[in-house]
Amino acid sequence: MKIRLITPASANERNGNSITAVRWKRILSQLGHRVVLEERYEGGACDLMIALHALRSFESIRRFREMHPGLPLIVALTGTDLYRYIHTHANARKSLELASCLIVLQEKGIAELPKRFRSKTRVIYQSAPQLNGHVPEAGNGFRVCVVGHLRPEKDPLRAAMAARRLPASSRVQVVHIGRALSGEMERRARAELARNPRYRWVGELPHWRTRRVLASSRLLALTSRMEGSANVLSEAIASSVPVVSSKIPGLIGTLGENYPGYFSVGNTRELADLLRKAESDSKFYRRLKSHCARLRSLVDPKRERSAWKKLLSELSD
Repeated sequence: MKIRLITPASANERNGNSITAVRWKRILSQLGHRVVLEERYEGGACDLMIALHALRSFESIRRFREMHPGLPLIVALTGTDLYRYIHTHANARKSLELASCLIVLQEKGIAELPKRFRSKTRVIYQSAPQLNGHVPEAGNGFRVCVVGHLRPEKDPLRAAMAARRLPASSRVQVVHIGRALSGEMERRARAELARNPRYRWVGELPHWRTRRVLASSRLLALTSRMEGSANVLSEAIASSVPVVSSKIPGLIGTLGENYPGYFSVGNTRELADLLRKAESDSKFYRRLKSHCARLRSLVDPKRERSAWKKLLSELSD
């Protein structure tokens, strides 16, 4: 099939949506399809369209459905779609109606949808390959990695604020990878750098280098207020790096209800307690690590490829 894959994020932006789109293009190409990756649908010929983001891709979704009422249309829902826009924005809700199939990236996503759409929804977990070769752990202290551009939905400075509460004996160092998406977020990050010796903001890095920094860390801190899922969570699991995470549906859907590394959204004290415990309590750290190890099959690239193969087979019958 010829597939048009629409993502409103440029592949050069290196955010979660662009990483997902590039990975899906690779998977679909491996399955033998011809894939055109573009930011909007301009009317080109294809057998099927996949649109990432129900709201931001709405004009492409509307145009495709008007031009090709009988062709399959897949809409993949992001975190802001699931947990904000489908409840507040008519265009996002219209995208749900127009789609032949909806994709969510973890099992809790289905529950967020109106019941009439659930039968046409599929869960496809985001995969991450294991890195080639051994990546040694960072030798300078207990590195906690934060990966994500600085924007309010990510609550990006929460781990740095928590690290300030740790005792002087702690060796925790928070390394934050990602660029500031506003002047206000940049000012806040620079102010945190000036006051917090445990915090290091390195800005945006190439994806391959981000993965190696993550793989050499002792812990990933996921502090988001809203997620549809998170590529970096899959990458941490694939690299055997345990996680401390805000307790939100988009992360519970991968980590499970009973994961021991949750803290309440925005709760600096709870996160500080988790960081302290992960560093100082080897039994607790092993619990986090073993739980994440049991999730490895969820993020296996073969699983994601099989899920796509099954879905496209359903839609072409």
